[in-house]
Amino acid sequence: MTTTTDPVIQLEVGSGGGLIGASTPRKEDQRLLTGHGQFTDDLHVRGMLHAAFVRSPHAHARILGIDASEARALPGVVAVVTGEDLAKLTSPMVVSQEGAHPMVMETLPTAKVRFNGDPVACVIAVDRYVAEDAAELVDVDYEMLEPVLEMHAATDPGSPLVDEGLPSNLHTRQTKSYGDIETAFANADRVIETSFSSQRLTHVPIEGRGVLAIWDKGRAELSFHSGQQTAHVTRTLLAKRLGLSENQVRVISPDIGGAFGLKIPLFREELTVAAMAMTLDRPIKWAEDRAENLMASNHARDDSVSIQAAVAADGTILGIKAELWADYGAYAFYPPSYMIDVVGWLLLGAYKIENYEYTINVAITNKCPAGTLRAPMAIVTWATEGTVERIADELGLDAVAVRRRNMIRLEDQPYRSAPGYLYEALTLRESFDEALDRFDLEQFRRSQASARGEGRLLGVGLATVLEPTTYGSAWYKASGDEGSGHEAATVKVEPTGAINVMVGIIPSGQGYETTIAQVVAEALGSTTDNVAVRLGDTHIVPYGMGSRGSRGAAAGNGVAYLAALTARNKVLRIASHRLGVPIDSLTIVDGSIFVIDEAESRLSLADVAWMCYMDPTSLPATEAPGLEVHQTYDPPELTFSNASHVCVVEVFRDTGQVEILDYHVVEDAGTLINPMIVDGQIRGGVVMGIGQALYEESIYDDAGNNVTSSFVDYLIPTADCVPNIRIHHVETPNPNTPRGIKGMSEGPVQGGIASVALAVSDALKGLGVTVDQLPLHPSRILGYLRAAGAQDD
Repeated sequence: MTTTTDPVIQLEVGSGGGLIGASTPRKEDQRLLTGHGQFTDDLHVRGMLHAAFVRSPHAHARILGIDASEARALPGVVAVVTGEDLAKLTSPMVVSQEGAHPMVMETLPTAKVRFNGDPVACVIAVDRYVAEDAAELVDVDYEMLEPVLEMHAATDPGSPLVDEGLPSNLHTRQTKSYGDIETAFANADRVIETSFSSQRLTHVPIEGRGVLAIWDKGRAELSFHSGQQTAHVTRTLLAKRLGLSENQVRVISPDIGGAFGLKIPLFREELTVAAMAMTLDRPIKWAEDRAENLMASNHARDDSVSIQAAVAADGTILGIKAELWADYGAYAFYPPSYMIDVVGWLLLGAYKIENYEYTINVAITNKCPAGTLRAPMAIVTWATEGTVERIADELGLDAVAVRRRNMIRLEDQPYRSAPGYLYEALTLRESFDEALDRFDLEQFRRSQASARGEGRLLGVGLATVLEPTTYGSAWYKASGDEGSGHEAATVKVEPTGAINVMVGIIPSGQGYETTIAQVVAEALGSTTDNVAVRLGDTHIVPYGMGSRGSRGAAAGNGVAYLAALTARNKVLRIASHRLGVPIDSLTIVDGSIFVIDEAESRLSLADVAWMCYMDPTSLPATEAPGLEVHQTYDPPELTFSNASHVCVVEVFRDTGQVEILDYHVVEDAGTLINPMIVDGQIRGGVVMGIGQALYEESIYDDAGNNVTSSFVDYLIPTADCVPNIRIHHVETPNPNTPRGIKGMSEGPVQGGIASVALAVSDALKGLGVTVDQLPLHPSRILGYLRAAGAQDD
C-alpha cells in the first residue's frame, strides 16, 4: 500500500493496538449473516393493523370523488382515509428555495394526482391481504388531464401545469459565473462542445420503505419504527406535521436492508400510517412491495449536461460554460435546485479552470418525484472526463497528456476551485499517475489495434473522480440552505469498564458498528469486543444529522473518536492522581493502564471507571463523578476524497452487448479506519455505476404509465456481469479532520459510470458514433452503430 506522510491534525492517539487501519471483521455480520437481524417488517406487536395504499393509475388527473363504501364494508377493514381526512390530522410539507416559489405537498392529494403511482387513499385492515383486497374496491372518479413527461417540453408556454401553485413547470433557472468567462472564450483557439444525458432510475434497496407506528395513549407518545437514514430529523418533521411536541415522538431505526439515499425524507405513506395509529389508537404497519418501490419510491438522475469548453491549441482549458437540466418529477422532497447544483459546482473535477459559468434548469413533470440517490452528482465525472477526451480528439492530442496539462497536483494545494471550494490533500494527478503505472495503457493500445483488425471492439475508460464527502454547517450557510453538518456522540465507560457508544449516524450496510468500535477502542486503549455501539434510537442517541452523502467516516466516526479521546484524558488524569505519576508517563493498552516502560500494569480502565461511579470521593477535586462524555463536531465547510478508475470493455458488434474485461481503482480516502470495509464500499459503488451505465432505467410510456415496475423490465447488475475489481489505496490524510479521515462511498458510483461509458465510447471510436446517452444497453448501442452506418440492419 502506498502511503504519504503529510502531517495530520495533532490529536492525542490512543494505543489500542493499531485498530485504526486494521481490517477488523464486521461486528454486525454475526447477527445479519445468521438470520438474527431485525428489519422493520420483522416487527410484530399485539393488535397490529396493516395499511395498503390506493394508487393512481394515471399520470395526471383531477380527483372528482372517492367512494370507499364497498371497501369499508369488507370484513376486516377498520378504516379507509383520503387526502381530505388526512388534511385534518396533518399539516402539508412546504419546500422553499431562495429565488423560487415554494412547493407544497399534501399528505395525500385532495384535488389531483400528479404521477402514475401517486397515493390517493389508505386502507387500514386486520392484515395485509384484507387491506390489499379492500384497496381494489375503492372507486376513484378521475378527470383525465394531459401528462407532462419531458423536461424540456414541460417548459413550453402552452404546457399544462403539473403544480398549479407554480407559475411554470420550469421551477428553477439560475446562472452562476466565476472569473472572466467572456475573455476566456475570446482568447480560445477552439470551442469544443459536448453533451451528456443520464436516464431516470431508482434506488432498488433489498428492503423497501416501511414503518410500524405505535401510539401510547397513556404516555401520549408515538413510537415510529422505520429504517431511516436521518432518525432525528425524521422525529422533528413528524412532530411538526402531526402537531406533537418533539418529546412525544420516538424514532427507532432497526436494521436497514439498504437505503442509498431513499430513506432520508419523511414519506407521505409513513406520515399517513403514523397519523392513523394515533387516530385509531392501534399499532399499524406498512411495508411497500417491489412494484410500489419501483413506481412510487423516489426516483433520481434524469439529468443532462451540455458543455462548451474554450481551449488553447495545446489543450489548456481556458474556460467552461455549462447548461444543466434536471427532471424533478411531480413533487419536491428537497429544494429542487439542490441535486443539480452539486453537478454544477463539481463539474470542473480534477482540473485547474479559473473561468466558469453554469446554468441550472429544473423542470416539474408528471413522474415519480426525484430524490437523492447515492451520488446525486453521478453524471459529473462522465461529463468532465468525456469533455477532456473530446478536446483531445478534436485537437489531435493525447488524452492522457491533456489531462496532465490541466490537472490539479498535490503541490498546487491548498487550492480554491472557481466556485470557491477548498481542495486539500487531494492526489488527483498523483492517483491518476498511479493508476497508469498499474495499467499498461500502451500495451492495451497495441492489443486494441490487433483486436480491431480481427473485427473485435475493445475500449478503455479513464476517469478521475473528485468526491465531496463531509458537508459542514458552513457549507449549508454559504449555499443559502437551512441545515447543519454537525454530528454528535456520547461515550460512556460503565462502572465495570464496558464501553457504550451512541452516535447520530445510522447504518444501512456501511459497517458503522465495527468502525465506530475501532476508533473508540483505539482512543480509549480498549478492544473492539469491549465496545457496544448503539445507533438509530432517538431516545438513546444524541441529536445527529444521520447518514447521507459520505459523512459517516469523518463526521460520525470522527466525533466518536473525539468523544473517546476526551474520556481517555479524564481516565489518565484520574490515574495520574491515583498513582502519583505525571499524566504524560501513562498509556492505556487493552484496558490496562501502564506507566510507560514498565512491564506491569498498576491500574485498569475498569478500576478508574469504578472509582468514577462508586467511589467518587477518591477522585481529584476537579473531577466530577461518572465517566461519560457527550461531544459534537462540525466538520470543515466541505471535505473531499479522490480516486482514479480504469475500465476495459469489449463491445460485441453483432449484439450490442458490453462485457467488462478488467477494472482498476486507485482510491485516496485519507486515513482508512477499516480497509476491508472501504473495499466493500468501492466494489458496491462501482457496481451501482455499472448498473447506471449499462442496465437500469425507469421508463414511462406516452400516457405516463411506468412500464418498469418489476424486475422483468427494470434490470439491475447481477453477479455474472460484475468484473473482478482491483483496488489500490493511496492514503493522504486530511489536515483538518480527526485522524485525517476523509470518507468515501459515492465516488465509486461516479467513477463506475464514467469509466464504463468512456470505455464503450473508446471501443466505438472511429465508427462515427457519439456516446451521449445512458444506459448503454444493447439496443442503444446497435442504434448508434446503425445510425453511423457501422452495423447491418
